[in-house]
Amino acid sequence: MATRWGICSAGRISHDFTVALKSLPPEDHQVVAVAARTLDDAQGFAKKHSISRAYGSYDELAKDPDIDVVYVGVIHPYHLVTCLLFTNAKKNVLCEKPLAMNTKEVKEILASAKRNDVFLMEAVWTRFFPASVEIRRLLAQGEVGEVKMVRSDFGVPLMHLPRTTQKELGGGTMLDIGIYCLQFTCMVYNGEKPECIQAMGTCQETGVDETVVVTLKFSNNRMAVFTSSSRVQLPNDAIICGTKGTIRIPAHMWCPTSLVVNGKVTEYPVPEPYLPLNFLNSTGMRYEAEEVRQCLLKGLKESAVISHADSLLLAELEDEIRRQVGVVYSQDCQ
Repeated sequence: MATRWGICSAGRISHDFTVALKSLPPEDHQVVAVAARTLDDAQGFAKKHSISRAYGSYDELAKDPDIDVVYVGVIHPYHLVTCLLFTNAKKNVLCEKPLAMNTKEVKEILASAKRNDVFLMEAVWTRFFPASVEIRRLLAQGEVGEVKMVRSDFGVPLMHLPRTTQKELGGGTMLDIGIYCLQFTCMVYNGEKPECIQAMGTCQETGVDETVVVTLKFSNNRMAVFTSSSRVQLPNDAIICGTKGTIRIPAHMWCPTSLVVNGKVTEYPVPEPYLPLNFLNSTGMRYEAEEVRQCLLKGLKESAVISHADSLLLAELEDEIRRQVGVVYSQDCQ
């Protein structure tokens, strides 16, 4: 039986996710329905992607009995209310990152998923790329010895986008792109909570972070540092430095298609899309979709690759970084 997907939101990321799903075998994955805030948007999306059902409200999608799992592609200030809509309707959920605006909201979402006995995963797509799977294998085998330093950058000029600059849209670099560097550090250090975090940054006039530099210290004198910026282009690579060698992830570290392990290059190309994409290497979202399918087939309620504990740790660290930089959202005051 194919995993039957419902797509919540007809925006740019939902377009790319749907294109990625179509790169998988149709006997394994089918897009059954799409919902948007207006019926016109949903119908336009459905026509473009050959989806049979289009809904002009998210409630209708939540009530559709033929949906196994919902992909939530709305912007993150709406993740909480949207995730709760679907979990309370007993729907499994794959929600875009960040899972929510802060730790309090993440706890609400996770509690609802548990209470309703449904699968829920934060769509940290990077972790499912073949290159990321290989990184975890190499680290587990001790290929570079004991990791002592992790460095990563993600910076692209995004100041022209309202969702980057406006606080009510969840603007700011940390929750949008800094999360990729943070999750990478957490993955390398196997979900361990750092002993110490120091964050510095610059904020826009709207009160959201523009450039952030974060240093993290872990047990046994292991370190990490990352920079994220919505103002300037950064190298956008990452490197893991161990006592016996290095693993380098060339640009673009959030959607990696190559690794350099102790000087040896290996390529991990993603499939070509059948429609133009909005974001780089988006067919790589197929890997997280397949993880969802495998988890559902096994009756699991979370993935071991990005577990509920992983999502909670990310939220806690994001909160602390924002606190130090001085970014407060309305959701933090509720």
